[in-house]
Amino acid sequence: MLTISQLNRIGERLRKNLATEDDLRSLDEFRLSFQHAYDEVFAELSQMGLNPGGRPQKTTLSIIAKLNRERTRLSRMQDIAGCRVVVDSMIDQDRVVDDLKARWQDALVRDRRIKPSHGYRAVHVIVTIREHPVEIQVRTSLQHSWASATEKLSDVVDPDVKYGGGPEPLQKTLATISEQCAKLEKAELINAQLLRKVEDLPVEEAEFDEKFTKLVEQDDDRGSRQIAKMIQEQGGVKNFLGKLKQDLKEVRDEINAWLKELCKRHNIEY
Repeated sequence: MLTISQLNRIGERLRKNLATEDDLRSLDEFRLSFQHAYDEVFAELSQMGLNPGGRPQKTTLSIIAKLNRERTRLSRMQDIAGCRVVVDSMIDQDRVVDDLKARWQDALVRDRRIKPSHGYRAVHVIVTIREHPVEIQVRTSLQHSWASATEKLSDVVDPDVKYGGGPEPLQKTLATISEQCAKLEKAELINAQLLRKVEDLPVEEAEFDEKFTKLVEQDDDRGSRQIAKMIQEQGGVKNFLGKLKQDLKEVRDEINAWLKELCKRHNIEY
């Protein structure tokens, strides 16, 4: 088994394009050593009903590209092996991340929703199995759609598209779509939380509608008064939130259509 210093020296030679045949063989052995850890994590995710995807080893070319792009050390790479889980919404995403943290209590969580990487949003949970880290990407379906489209565009247009490079107009479009995805999912999260609170209230729906509408009307704000009017027009808070949920779904469909059209322009199947 290679020591940390040996791994890092191999990584430096890979970065400088000075790797020997022995270095490449050692790198292959290192990559293959993650198989058991990957299999264990994949099996656990499957038992949790999460329908995972993934890859047991990062390719040699991807490793070299990352060594050059991020100036990291080979021994510190935490995504040699990786699994992916796609869920419906941010509520499901938070729940799955909590479940993973409960299953692997020493897991490291990187929330790329808070600090996106070139528009990429997801939550990464890194678990370590017998000194082998395995990265679990937890994405919502919308985050996954954006990431998948970006990856396909990177393959066809420019490999740097995934990392903030490539044609500027394309980067601006992807950044705009990413921002719209984030705003939509935040609105969906708030709407779902409000609807759940309404459903769980221990008072009669009509009584709650009256009190809630009056409370909103008292707010000296044009937007709040408009919301109160819409609640009355929809026949109550629950109906209003249900209509809002449908409206948000239509926005989600529009974003997916936008991504599809962007790929179509570059002759890519979305």
